[in-house]
Amino acid sequence: MTKYISLLRGVNVGGKNKISMPALKAAFEGRGFENVVTYINSGNILFDSDLGLREAKAACEDIIETGFGLKIAAGMITAGHLTDAAGHAPEWWNTGADCTHNALFAIPPATADEIYAAIGEAKPEYEKVFCYGSVIFWSAPLKTFSRTRYSKIVGNKAVYNLITIRNANTTLKLAALAKGGDALGDAGDYPVDAMKKHIPLGRF
Repeated sequence: MTKYISLLRGVNVGGKNKISMPALKAAFEGRGFENVVTYINSGNILFDSDLGLREAKAACEDIIETGFGLKIAAGMITAGHLTDAAGHAPEWWNTGADCTHNALFAIPPATADEIYAAIGEAKPEYEKVFCYGSVIFWSAPLKTFSRTRYSKIVGNKAVYNLITIRNANTTLKLAALAKGGDALGDAGDYPVDAMKKHIPLGRF
């Protein structure tokens, strides 16, 4: 059995796509998932399942559509992959109160490499980026945030619809909750040569 974290995209944001977390937990349990835990109101669900990663993703999306009438993409990552990625986060990520620190999760079947290629080269004078598996770590000073390439993702629907974003605090809390899950699980979804990629950028 594999422990997964489902990262629902665009839930309870700006009064839209409202989903009660207790109701969501009950819906996942009703589908047969085990050890279901939700974290905060942005649609983060940890659960155990015998399904493969892509099958679990499809099941999550079906639960949301049939149970809540919403068609929402579900980011999906194994507990092992998330804790492994968090353990390899660069030193500059989540340091500096004057910066924003986020993790971008590629929604399968999209990959972090594809997302990075679609966004284009980051601007080293304004941002730092590091890829590990399906996670892209990104930091940027708040004062020059609008000048970063990654801040323009929202306007690029072709890319924006393929990711879900969590801030550093949420990402690290989910990693802490996920500890004790499987090793790497479903390695086929994360090619070995894409497991770790440092995009060299300048300092800020």
